Amino acid sequence: MSHQTGIQANEELKAVFAKAREGKIRVIKVDIQDEQLICANKQEAVGDWENSKNNQGYEWLFISYSPDFSKPQRKMLFAGSKATLRKEFGGGHIKEEIFGTVEGDVSLLGFKRHKAHESAPPPLTDQEKELELVKQQEMRTDISVDTKQSHMTGVHFPVNEGALAKLTELKNKKISLVQLELNTQNETIVLADAQAAVSADDLNKHVPGDKGRYIFYLFKHTFEGDYMESIMFVYSMPGYKCSIKDRMLYSTCKGPLLDVAADRIGMTIARKIEISEPSELNEQFLMEELHPRKDIVRQKFAKPPKPTGSRGPRRINNSPTEPSN
Repeated sequence: MSHQTGIQANEELKAVFAKAREGKIRVIKVDIQDEQLICANKQEAVGDWENSKNNQGYEWLFISYSPDFSKPQRKMLFAGSKATLRKEFGGGHIKEEIFGTVEGDVSLLGFKRHKAHESAPPPLTDQEKELELVKQQEMRTDISVDTKQSHMTGVHFPVNEGALAKLTELKNKKISLVQLELNTQNETIVLADAQAAVSADDLNKHVPGDKGRYIFYLFKHTFEGDYMESIMFVYSMPGYKCSIKDRMLYSTCKGPLLDVAADRIGMTIARKIEISEPSELNEQFLMEELHPRKDIVRQKFAKPPKPTGSRGPRRINNSPTEPSN
């Protein structure tokens, strides 16, 4: 709450205010003299004011000017009298209010700067800045080898040659594991790791728990007596251990990467999986994802057993006896 000085408007200023509210005065300069708010200057209205009205009357701009070179006591005096001045004039008539310490602040250009600043969006938090960056990435229309397909969606980071070569080897079943990661600085998808032979139960040992990864794994297994080699894609994103920017970029780059694997490499992916914890990866998990159980034989509906002990007394039917002679 602002401190009030007790200074009031004198009668002349009140009369000027009343005339101004009728639209007959355009500018009023108020000063403080002898512990009173006085009219130091005024300017008659010229032209049509119809566009400056609201339901309470004419709309005014309240300008507070307190130059840096003023004495502290003088600054405090004016600051403590603002609320009184606003009340005397009528706060409902004041549409805009600006404050200035140099003459440029209270000029027409200064008012336009004030309006521009007022309409500007609030400053973004770090998370909002990251989301805005991701949004800009998604709106990019750069055309490259991997972005000519019209059906691709998401952010189009090209896959570098080293990663493409290892994906081709995995597609040809020469290696069993390829891990890719994003190079956000160069805006590319690069090779993070490649292994010739990794068992399903050891797969989790090769996946970091604090970074996003795209994993292509050649799953060799037996199902219902048949030996199978299936390529599985695992999108690993360890939740809030990664920044919002990384989570968004990895998510939006995933679709275009899978398009590259299918269209350019000719890879057939048997199953796509998303995980948040690498510890989930083992043979049982992959089997359940690739070959989910199906309950083919369902137990027939069993009739409820007949109630026992609650039938009540049995009815005895005796044939009628002949009367005795």
